Amino acid sequence: MAPPEIKQQALLPNDPIMSEPSSILRQYEAIAGITRRMLVEARANNWDQVVMLGRDYQQAVEALRGIDTLSTEDRQARLALLTQILDDDARIRHLAAPELTRLGALLGDMKRQHTVLQAYCTPTLTL
Repeated sequence: MAPPEIKQQALLPNDPIMSEPSSILRQYEAIAGITRRMLVEARANNWDQVVMLGRDYQQAVEALRGIDTLSTEDRQARLALLTQILDDDARIRHLAAPELTRLGALLGDMKRQHTVLQAYCTPTLTL
């Protein structure tokens, strides 16, 4: 069952997505599915899984190159998919921001420790 914040869209018989979608539209649908799974994993703090899905996302986006153009109906369906993809992306970024801040602080601490160790623990050469 989908989390309560994820709204499932009912497809109607006259919906452009229901009529034989083009390969490019199917690719956008795949990308939307990947971003939705990324959002679910981000909400569960499964960041390793988010990163792995991010690789799938990049490959899926790259696969859009060279695919045929869209019909007017498919353009409208693509707009809805792009809106969902961008909405998911914004939510993932919002969820990731605290984790990125924490990691940035850890890296800053490590750099300061490294600098202190170099300053006080490096033997000096005397001639």
